Amino acid sequence: MRMVFRWYGEGNDTVTLPQIKQIPGVEGIVWALHHLPAGEEWPMEDILAYKKLADPYGFHLEVVESVNVHEDIKLGLPTRDRYIENYKRTIEKLAKVGAKVICYNFMPVFDWIRTDLFKELEDGSTALFYEKAMVDAMDPMDLVRKINENPDFTMPGWEPARLLHLSSVFESYKNVTEDDLWNNLQYFLEQIIPVAEANDIKMAIHPDDPPWSIFGLPRIMTGPDSIRKLLKLVDNPYNGVTLCSGSLGVNPNHNVAEMVREFADRIPFAHIRNVRLYENGDFIETSHRASDGSVDICDIVKAYHENGFTGYARPDHGRHIWDEKCRAGYGLYDRALGIMYLWGIWDSLERTKRGTRV
Repeated sequence: MRMVFRWYGEGNDTVTLPQIKQIPGVEGIVWALHHLPAGEEWPMEDILAYKKLADPYGFHLEVVESVNVHEDIKLGLPTRDRYIENYKRTIEKLAKVGAKVICYNFMPVFDWIRTDLFKELEDGSTALFYEKAMVDAMDPMDLVRKINENPDFTMPGWEPARLLHLSSVFESYKNVTEDDLWNNLQYFLEQIIPVAEANDIKMAIHPDDPPWSIFGLPRIMTGPDSIRKLLKLVDNPYNGVTLCSGSLGVNPNHNVAEMVREFADRIPFAHIRNVRLYENGDFIETSHRASDGSVDICDIVKAYHENGFTGYARPDHGRHIWDEKCRAGYGLYDRALGIMYLWGIWDSLERTKRGTRV
C-alpha cells in the first residue's frame, strides 16, 4: 500500500506541503489542475508548475484526481471527439511527470452530493452529511446555492462556472438512459485506454457518490455488478476502478471488503473512509475507526493486505476537528489521524504475516 494525500494547490488549500510531509508514510500528493474547465487540454507549463512545488518535499505526482470528463462525452454529443482528443493529449503530458493513475468519474452533472458540509457529530466535530428526505424533496438549484455558501474554496464538481448553465444541462439529460450512459462510457474508454496503456497510466473510475439515481439523472457506477460490467467493456488492466469505501459503503447491501477481494487486480487506487448509516437513508462521514461507522475498515484493509496490494491509497475525507477551518472534508488533522489508523492496521497485519508478535 502506497499512501498519498489529496492536495488542492497553493492558494486553494489550507493544508500545506510541509504539513503533509510530517505525516508518516505519505509519499505523494493526489493533485489536479482544478482551475481548468472540464474538457480542456492541460498546459504543460501548469503541470510542471505542480511538479516544481512537489519536488522539494520528495513528493511524486503519480496519482491525478481528477481529469474531469466533459459533459458532451457523457451525453454522446458530436462534439465529444474534440474533448476526447484533448483528454488523450493530457494523458501524454501527465506521463512526462511520472503519472501512473488517473482517477475520473462518469457522473452526470454532479460529482457528488451532500446536503450539509459541516454537520455536527456527538463529539463536537463536524462532517459531510446526506439527508435523503431533503434531496428527495428539494430543487437541485437550491442544493447548488447551499453548497456554494462556503465561498472560500471551490468544491470539486461544484465549481460556480460549471454550474452556470445547470438548467440547460439537466434538460440535455432528460432523455438519456442508463444504457445510453453505458454506451457513451464505452465509446470514451475504447479511445482512451489504448493511449493510457501506451503511456503506462491506469484509468480508475470513481463510483457514483452516492451510488443511486438523484434528481432523475442516470447513474451507472453503483456497485459490484456495475464494476463487473465496466471491466468487461474494455477488458484491459489499464481500465480499472478507484474503489471508494465511502461511496460504495453507503449502500447497506454492499460488502466493500468482498469487492476488494474480487477486484483487487483492477484497483490501482483506493479511497478509504468510513460512514455511519441511518435507517431512514441518511448518512454522515465519521472518523476512519471501524467502530465509529457502518463500514468495516479493518476488513477492507485486511482484504487489500491479503491480495498484496501495491497500489495507491488515501484516507479520502475526514471530519473537521480541533476548530480547524478548512475545505469541507479536506482538513489536515482528521485525515492524518486516518492515515495513522490505516497504517496501524496494515503494520499489524504485516507483523502477523511475518510471525512477529504484535
